[in-house]
Amino acid sequence: MEKEKKAELASLLKFLPPVEFCCVYGSALHPNNYNKSTMVDYILGVSDPMQWHSQNLKMNRDHYASSMVYLGGAKLITQVADEIGVGVHFNPFVSVNDEMFKYGVVRMHDLVEDVLNWETFYLSGRLQKPVQVLVDNLDIGNLNSVNLKGAISAALLLLPAKFTEEHLYAKICSLSYMGDLRMLFAEDRNKVKKIVQVQFDLFQTMYKPLLEEYGAKGLLRFSSSDGHQAIISQDCGLSVARSLVSSLPSKVRSQMGMKLGEKTKLSESGRVLREVVVGSREEAAECMRGVLRRKVMVSSARQAVSGLVAVGGVNAIRYLANKMEKAWKSWT
Repeated sequence: MEKEKKAELASLLKFLPPVEFCCVYGSALHPNNYNKSTMVDYILGVSDPMQWHSQNLKMNRDHYASSMVYLGGAKLITQVADEIGVGVHFNPFVSVNDEMFKYGVVRMHDLVEDVLNWETFYLSGRLQKPVQVLVDNLDIGNLNSVNLKGAISAALLLLPAKFTEEHLYAKICSLSYMGDLRMLFAEDRNKVKKIVQVQFDLFQTMYKPLLEEYGAKGLLRFSSSDGHQAIISQDCGLSVARSLVSSLPSKVRSQMGMKLGEKTKLSESGRVLREVVVGSREEAAECMRGVLRRKVMVSSARQAVSGLVAVGGVNAIRYLANKMEKAWKSWT
């Protein structure tokens, strides 16, 4: 991304307390998006959300719903995010220099846990899609490679023996929407397809080096390109399925193990390792699909309720109306 665009996206940070991590996601990254009325979406990672919100309330009181400010301030804002939601507080419809922003604030510890283990599969799902990192004091960009590898393994389990790069990226993109309640009525039904088609080059930049690693291990084979994308083949045998399951994040493997069973074995260093019992590729894929769908359903429901409480009635209705308008257009 050109320096001028990156500097423009970072302009919001001048008006906020310091953060440990910041990335922009969503339609603002579309190469041909010149619409200034589009709300730009940010994720902000901070070490102590209550302290950060306390500072931000002094600087930007108008970013918050008045009910949250008067009823409990920074403490209530943080409690609602942690106890009702999945640890993220969003301030939407923030206007700065005639541009509209939405930013979500999360504790760095929770962000790292989700990226590495898919604890809630909320922010980790967002980081499986193209983002523009603006601040990264704790090297989340490097940690996120674990998240991306998990996404590739999960997508491969759900894909047939032969597919295109676009199919792979669409399957990766769809993981964090499986079970999302908003997809029933408040999201564009073609959202996944549009994201991948518009941001295809960004997906390639993210995933191509990791796909080459899978190729080097013999898990994938690449044949002649269809246009500017590769045709990919994979071995659908049981041993490869077991390998893919073993490379999923620990929380997912643990929940799959509860359904399919686990066995233990000793590593070369003498550590006891738990492995999910994989009887067939299809069974493993369906089990994983169910685990992810439940994670997304719970997280999206909790975050939706948290958002309604945190942003106040007027902003909640405004945000939902915007979403439903897009959904309606996609259905008609």
